[in-house]
Amino acid sequence: MTLKTTLATLIATATLAIGTQASAAALDQFKSFVAGTKSARGDFTQTQLRKTTAGKAAPPSTGTFVFARPGKFIWTYQKPFEQVLQADGDTLYLYDKDLNQVTTRKLGNALGSSPAAILFGSNDLEKNFTLAEAGTRDGLEWLSATPKTKDTTFEQIGIGLKDGVPQAMELKDNFGQTTLLKFTSFQRNPSLGAQTFKFEVPKGAEVSHQ
Repeated sequence: MTLKTTLATLIATATLAIGTQASAAALDQFKSFVAGTKSARGDFTQTQLRKTTAGKAAPPSTGTFVFARPGKFIWTYQKPFEQVLQADGDTLYLYDKDLNQVTTRKLGNALGSSPAAILFGSNDLEKNFTLAEAGTRDGLEWLSATPKTKDTTFEQIGIGLKDGVPQAMELKDNFGQTTLLKFTSFQRNPSLGAQTFKFEVPKGAEVSHQ
């Protein structure tokens, strides 16, 4: 699966086992985060946990994100390839710098049961996901989010929290592949300008609509 495919699937596809007493606060932490976080920014590292045919792990991708609920975000891959996925609440833009190509589509209900809804969507997550405690692992309190709809690429999404903030997400798809996202420098409710999410088509870029 290419970075571009992973990115588009992560964000745009239309589409937590009861833990110990110590992890019982995970669901409360998450609900508090969703209710109290209208916007955020930070850095991420994305790793495909499956191995390549050569037996080597795929190289991680790194970048930045910024979002404002609901449906406004900029997800920027910086390494190893430069790509941007951006939404202004109405339209989703995918920009591939190497190809100098922009693909657009209506955002509509695309976030519904996708992993992106957890960070970028509305607060009504339990409409689309079954949430449950998933214990403590790697110093984080984990939740499991299972999409209620069958029409989704992902069969389960894990959310790891610490101090009331998501630190990691595990995305398990229907093909047996797992993508791990780790978040750092997480800033809640930063001041964002009115034009932050307005997409400007790069000079000379080819634009296609889906």
